[in-house]
Amino acid sequence: MSAEHPVAAVPGDQTRIHNIGYRTYDGPRLGRSYATRSLYSQSLRGAYGLGRSVKSKVLPMLLFVVMCVPAAIMVAVAVATKAKELPVDYTRYAIIMQAVISLYVASQAPQSVSRDLRFKTVPLYFSRPIETADYVRAKYAALASALFVLTAAPLLVLYVGALLAKLDFTDQTEGFGQGLVSVALLSLLFAGIGLVIASVTPRRGFGIAAVIAVLTISYGAVSTLQAIADAQNSTGAIPWIGLFSPVTLIDGVQSAFLGATSAFPGAVGPTHGEGAVYVLVVLGLIAACYGLLLRRYRKVGL
Repeated sequence: MSAEHPVAAVPGDQTRIHNIGYRTYDGPRLGRSYATRSLYSQSLRGAYGLGRSVKSKVLPMLLFVVMCVPAAIMVAVAVATKAKELPVDYTRYAIIMQAVISLYVASQAPQSVSRDLRFKTVPLYFSRPIETADYVRAKYAALASALFVLTAAPLLVLYVGALLAKLDFTDQTEGFGQGLVSVALLSLLFAGIGLVIASVTPRRGFGIAAVIAVLTISYGAVSTLQAIADAQNSTGAIPWIGLFSPVTLIDGVQSAFLGATSAFPGAVGPTHGEGAVYVLVVLGLIAACYGLLLRRYRKVGL
């Protein structure tokens, strides 16, 4: 209970001293792992607007629906026409919908980190048992998980629809598994790039514009150069040009090792040797993004 001790009052003086009785916390201390898991779960929920205002839910939920609706339409057509295969391979779906995925990353990566930078709350996280690496891992894992949900959900719709259409179970299961591997790599790569760009500025609008610019301009430039190389019959250069865009990197990996048909001009995907370079570049970029985030937040947390 708080005790109130009035001071000798001067006429017209309303000053009071309040003894609020602060007490120390004697309950359980759950430590770093609990704090990291809590930050992960809250960041993952926030990526879809859960626990936030209705306005914050509109865009991520709308993009989720936009990702799934084409898959549902394809399934309906396959069932109605009794098709022998799906209109689109599992590994191709994310490449076709890469504009929606890029927009989701651009909207949610700044949401995940920019507010902490803008309101200077990052040092408050580090005043508790949580450390820089815990913060970065939680944020990275949360956005990658949210992206995996976004990209894997339509594949699940396709898979269930294919089974309902009585397509070959073995072929569909194999294709579904290959698609999951592909979107898992895509989720890790896009999440890392989005968070690195968003962590540079506390302004959410600038972060959104920068992420969109990097993902769309790189893809447009690489696609244009590949088309020029194909027109000049320089087909050997096409796979190497694809190393300079996140979308074409994933395309190259899945066409080299996951049996996907390449979206490169002339369907000239990388060979297994070139595909190994693609895998190394993808893994190197993921590791580099994690390292850059660690460096950035070590400075911010000082």
